[in-house]
Amino acid sequence: MAVDEGARTVTAGRAAQELELRRGEFRLAVQLGVVRTVPAGEGDRRRIERSELDRLRAAPDFPAGLRERVRAVGTREAAALLGITADRFTRLARTGHLSPVRFSLNRYRMVVWMYLAQEVVEFGLTCPDLLVGRLPQELRERLAEHVDRRPRNWRTRRLGLLLRATEDPWARAAAIASLLDPVQLAEVVDDPYERTHLDRLRPPPPPGMPVSPVAREIAERLTLADDPDEILWHRLSLALALDEARAERQAPHPGETWVTGGGAEALAVREAVPAELVAVAAEPVAVPAEPVDTADSVPLPAGWSAGVSRPPGRTVRVRVLERFRRGRATGATRPRRPKRPAGWP
Repeated sequence: MAVDEGARTVTAGRAAQELELRRGEFRLAVQLGVVRTVPAGEGDRRRIERSELDRLRAAPDFPAGLRERVRAVGTREAAALLGITADRFTRLARTGHLSPVRFSLNRYRMVVWMYLAQEVVEFGLTCPDLLVGRLPQELRERLAEHVDRRPRNWRTRRLGLLLRATEDPWARAAAIASLLDPVQLAEVVDDPYERTHLDRLRPPPPPGMPVSPVAREIAERLTLADDPDEILWHRLSLALALDEARAERQAPHPGETWVTGGGAEALAVREAVPAELVAVAAEPVAVPAEPVDTADSVPLPAGWSAGVSRPPGRTVRVRVLERFRRGRATGATRPRRPKRPAGWP
């Protein structure tokens, strides 16, 4: 890189210090897009450009204004901002009028939802009728059915943040897949290689996940869709996202080279392959003329024949495991694993 990365960007800790934000506030600011980050190096490490810090610090209300935009409040503080009781605020949140921005579990393993103070104030200005008098009949009926939209609204918000964080189609599909349990995911994605690829791109768990097994199990359940219509929506969204991802490139198969077009230049390899191996891999696979022992023979798939090196209309997979082994035996360096295409906030 021509520009010194250390001079052009700073680490997250340094940025939080210069923006006068606590660690939780800074993490929330990155997730909400208030503070923009850029990928740095390999892996998921991200940094903040100096120009972004200058932009935020140049605001006339800095730092109070920035801190207010990422201030998260609990139920009691949110109710105080609206001038209502905590019980009434909980009922409004359960019916979906406010979306939590994060959650945690207290020592009694009860879920504590947090809301953006700015959104709470805006709700009070736009829906003043819901703050006084009896709630509408529709809301009372939904509460009688024990409806609670807080987990679903939080998942929807989190998915939106994840989708805005990357343009890679496979990473976007992985973000949607993270909301489905393994059974639902296997029904939508029947290819094990694609499921493995989605799992490798899976976003990290939300910050503040508990450590104890029981509490962690409760928190993990909140990250998965549970309403039937929500599950159906994400299944359909995942199917569409997979179609888009497959149109761009196929999921990598371990030890295989994928040819997406004509010529050696179209090879897309799971790990970096030397140029001389790419030329060899692009050649048709020779079929041995001598008889093969039936005990070790493998039946050809439908559409294949002994004189055809690949089935028509299918992506070619040429195994290169043996070539890699020969390369390692001769002292060739091991190729580095490519970095993930998404650096989740």
